[in-house]
Amino acid sequence: MTIERKTCRAPDGVNIVYSACGAGEPALLFIHGGLADRTFWDGQLEAFGGQYRAVAPDLAGHGESGAGRAKWGIPECGADIKTVADAENLQHIILFGNSLGGPVGMEAALLMPDRVMGVVGIDTFHRLDYKMTPDEARARGEAFRDAYAASVGQMVKMLFHRDADPALVAEAERRMQAVSPATAYAMFTGLGGYDPSAAARRLTAPLRAINGDLFPIDLAGVRAIKPDFEVTVMPHMGHYPMLERPDEFNRHVAAMVESLAAARQGR
Repeated sequence: MTIERKTCRAPDGVNIVYSACGAGEPALLFIHGGLADRTFWDGQLEAFGGQYRAVAPDLAGHGESGAGRAKWGIPECGADIKTVADAENLQHIILFGNSLGGPVGMEAALLMPDRVMGVVGIDTFHRLDYKMTPDEARARGEAFRDAYAASVGQMVKMLFHRDADPALVAEAERRMQAVSPATAYAMFTGLGGYDPSAAARRLTAPLRAINGDLFPIDLAGVRAIKPDFEVTVMPHMGHYPMLERPDEFNRHVAAMVESLAAARQGR
């Protein structure tokens, strides 16, 4: 199976690079988190490309995608995902979004409600009622802009259990160090004032999650906003289950696909 490198243009002209392989519906579209890139999903493209169309883009400013963007924010990233779906002519889609990619998936689903069968967060949606203030977002952005290497290193250590494979932790950090400090600053400041609860309330597609146990989930609080929310928790798992235990994670992805496809068919 060949994984193709493809490109398309975002609504604001930014070049979006993505990987794609396979054929079949539903299409699985994998969205990486902040400061990551599409290669975090290589194992899922290889695992699911034999049965489905599997696609993984680099968000603007990440990986190989362009960074010449005037306005940064989660809605803009959601529009990027729709652009990729349009370029691929994807009609029945399940969106998988890690970390920041979860809210991006919700925004993308709101732009194509008749095409998205479900949004599945990967170690995200622990809460839907948290909104970072512009001042908080700017302060976080400045920390990454002014001391990027140290800030990434500190953040990565918080995203794994202490006994995680040191080589895996180092590799995740190495990939994340490739993002420019300017992009990190723009991304974090773009989060200021974003309200995930507003997107979740408007979302008609089912909302799901596959999470680790590193961070607590306010299940009652999330369901108060999105009553159909369901979560699978992987024990002793950090922020990147697709990297830490890919085989186990892929089984959960397959179960989500089967469940969402069955719900779509009314079974």
